[in-house]
Amino acid sequence: MRVSERKDGPRNIKEMLTEMKDISESIVDLGYSAVIFNSEDMAKEVKVLEDTMDELLNEMRVTAILAARTQEDAEQMAATLQVAAAAEKISDAAGDIVRLLEIDIEKRPFLSSILAGADEKIRSVAISQGSDLSGRVVGDLEVESETGVRIIAIKRRKRWIYEVDGDTRMKAGDYLVVRGVEDGFDRLRDVAQGVSPWS
Repeated sequence: MRVSERKDGPRNIKEMLTEMKDISESIVDLGYSAVIFNSEDMAKEVKVLEDTMDELLNEMRVTAILAARTQEDAEQMAATLQVAAAAEKISDAAGDIVRLLEIDIEKRPFLSSILAGADEKIRSVAISQGSDLSGRVVGDLEVESETGVRIIAIKRRKRWIYEVDGDTRMKAGDYLVVRGVEDGFDRLRDVAQGVSPWS
């Protein structure tokens, strides 16, 4: 849950650090996806997450100052804040990536060739009617562990779902934006298109 959405009081350092870790794991993928698919919607989400990371880092600093009562406490807090600052730098880097969208698409043809050489590629695939993925929950299928492909985001009609977790239910007509190895993507694509069952 984002900082702005929380209404049940302050959190502890561990909770905030966990949220920062989760955001840093997904924000770079979203940044690259925004550029690959030329998506302003994804770019806006990256900017929202970047702001959230800034808020979290500030909240952690305040909490750390209030919590440190001894020299030992202060040293532990300093180490934790270093980790948090590093996570926040990752989000800043994702923000830099989406700023590439400000360049005309004709002037950034190099991106496709660079990203095409990566071991893990970002692609999209639609879920067809009759696919074994339709109506299923991501966690029940263990998509990432079974295929080596991670679902970054889901486009459902005009709406984007960015916080994809084990409880997210997929539907026919959804477009999955995924990152992973080619073999895993081929398997997921075949299931999504109804060519193969999910075994």
